[in-house]
Amino acid sequence: MLRLGAGLAAGLAAALLLASCGSSPSSGPTSPTSSNRAPSATAASAPKQQPAPTPSTKTAPGSANLLRLITEPDQGISAIYSLLTSPRRTLDMTMYEFVDTTAENVLAADAARGVTVRVMLDRNEEGAANTPAYDYLASHGVHVAWAPASYEATHEKSVVIDAGQPDAEALIMTLNLTSKYYATTRDFAIIDTDPADVAAIESVFNSDYAGRSIVAPPGADLLWSPGSQPALVSLIDSARTSLYVENEEMGAPAVSAALAGAAERGVSVDVTMTADSEWDQAFAQLTAAGVRVHLYPDTDSALYIHAKAIISDGRTAFVGSENFSVASLDYNRELGIITTDPTVVSGIASIITADYARAASVKSSSPAAATPRPAPASSGTAPRSTSCYPLSNEGTCYEPGEYCRDDDHGSNGVAGDGDPITCESADGGWKWESR
Repeated sequence: MLRLGAGLAAGLAAALLLASCGSSPSSGPTSPTSSNRAPSATAASAPKQQPAPTPSTKTAPGSANLLRLITEPDQGISAIYSLLTSPRRTLDMTMYEFVDTTAENVLAADAARGVTVRVMLDRNEEGAANTPAYDYLASHGVHVAWAPASYEATHEKSVVIDAGQPDAEALIMTLNLTSKYYATTRDFAIIDTDPADVAAIESVFNSDYAGRSIVAPPGADLLWSPGSQPALVSLIDSARTSLYVENEEMGAPAVSAALAGAAERGVSVDVTMTADSEWDQAFAQLTAAGVRVHLYPDTDSALYIHAKAIISDGRTAFVGSENFSVASLDYNRELGIITTDPTVVSGIASIITADYARAASVKSSSPAAATPRPAPASSGTAPRSTSCYPLSNEGTCYEPGEYCRDDDHGSNGVAGDGDPITCESADGGWKWESR
């Protein structure tokens, strides 16, 4: 594995601030590592529950919003790299999977210019993958520790910059620092400058880094695992009009039951994920209740849904590292945030509804699932068809062999007979082809 010297790495770090796109070449993900495992013998037998955070608008009179949204792969990984080059005094990172030599070089360059850099990596599930980064960072002035073995996994992905300083900020991510997935994977990150959140994340980092037990403080509106399931179920239960959901996993029965229950009481529930036979039973439960499930194929060329996000009633957003699995919610170390910041909510909602519109529908024989549900007026999405999508400019279904519009290149859809189709380059043009 090629490594850069400290001087060259420092130059790279400076150059990254000017880069317009930092995504590493990728062959595309097949299935990024997840944490959906049965609790191990070392996991706590009775997961602790934390108080549900109170969503905050994260604004103060006369000040800018305290949250900023980063959307991947749209904005490129350079936005993350730039943040990693910014500390003046300290940088503390918790990471589930770290396989990105550019990020390693940036952290080494930070340490070389006098920044105290501490990195904590998961070993329970990703020890083999993380060992090269661990060894390189440790040999380049970075303080590295393995995360506590008491968690099923440390699946959190966070960074705290210049803790304790007036301009301290934290990064809360759904993505791992794994470069081969950047170009084709849907993820979100939040830059959080709320002092209460930054202090809470730093407090948990210090305790986990030292191997001490801690009751994770909620900050202004943070959501921690172990023990995040009640708050997520409560958020779903609170919806009155709409729920828009993206997640990598659907293995937590309580979450599936809450989504199904929301649809049964008349809430419009749309779920977008990557297809995986492991979740077929949950999908059947959801669609039977009236939830509309759209899936991307698990192929190298398709968008991979790795994000973990919920939009409730177009007003409240959850985004974080928590998958909908028993391990993730009850036994892992995870970090998310629940907010009503309108910029964050609208930004995530627009991405999720667009992803939903491009994925293939999961059929259901349930009459409830066949009832069309309108998107929120503010979403800007096109009208949806219950039988096929996208619709042509004339409002008709596409069939295999028909030419695609420019905006549909690379998209997935459903033909008039209900079979999945994809817009591919063929015979000198772009056409809808059977999948």
